Amino acid sequence: MDQLVEASQTALKLLENIKGVIVGKEQAIEMSLVALISQGHLLIEDVPGLGKTTLAKAIATSSGCSFKRIQFVPDLLPSDITGVNIYNQKTSEFEFRHGPLMTQVVLADEINRAPSKTQAALLESMEEHRVTVDGVTYSMDRPFFIIATLNPVEYHGIFPLPEAELDRFTIRVTLGYASFQQEVEIIGRQELEDPIDNLESVTTPEDLIQVQEETKAIYVDPLVRQYIVSLTQASRQHQDVVLGASHRGSLALFRTAQALSLIRGRDFVTPDDVKELAVPVLAHRLILTPEARARGIDGAKAVTSIVDNLTVPGAHV
Repeated sequence: MDQLVEASQTALKLLENIKGVIVGKEQAIEMSLVALISQGHLLIEDVPGLGKTTLAKAIATSSGCSFKRIQFVPDLLPSDITGVNIYNQKTSEFEFRHGPLMTQVVLADEINRAPSKTQAALLESMEEHRVTVDGVTYSMDRPFFIIATLNPVEYHGIFPLPEAELDRFTIRVTLGYASFQQEVEIIGRQELEDPIDNLESVTTPEDLIQVQEETKAIYVDPLVRQYIVSLTQASRQHQDVVLGASHRGSLALFRTAQALSLIRGRDFVTPDDVKELAVPVLAHRLILTPEARARGIDGAKAVTSIVDNLTVPGAHV
């Protein structure tokens, strides 16, 4: 129990430190930290200039993790990400040069600007925490966290993310525009210097790994487990959905609910945790019918309707 309390305090330190450089995006920051602690990956979908890169840097710096940014462009090759074997004339042997993917926190910026073949280079690392180059497998350092950004506005020169890749992102968030007062505060904070330049780490990568491991000890009642599976199964039967959430979606909802409970200082998951996470965890995994899209229905609305119409197992109606 003491270890759980310590892990929760570490998570809160991370949360507060990140909030120090991001103005007014408490929910998005919390969801980002949930993705990190649950050993998942994060997709941030929003227009440019709203702080996506700042959030990624703040997460890496606060946790003491190494950080690299990959700018996805149409001519980016898979080997530009994973690494490549270079022939060394002195030793007459090939040497592996690690790519930027071989780091702890990776920012895949504007991921939909690279073709599918390049995007696919991420799949093995996201699921199995390793990459294979020329038949040789290299393990990723822990913790390993990919933060991908997606610009939803532009339609020219972009490549849609394949379903298999979307399914590997644990949580999708949007930052949204700041309010009037928040934007004034942003200007004031950056008048002389960027706050991210003075941000210091509050944990070590080893501390973060310990938090990730302790999160697995959070209790999830059998009825809550049934509720999680009921949500994902309902998404497969929804009239507006062609392809519902996968088994990976159920597991992601389970793990993120544990992480959210830890951040909030509890050693058990509640149905409300699951409800709160349903949209950010499941919405991007659904493929809707053309008729639903024509009516303005998106993944978030479909998941919300499922949550609203599904009774928690064992609840008194």
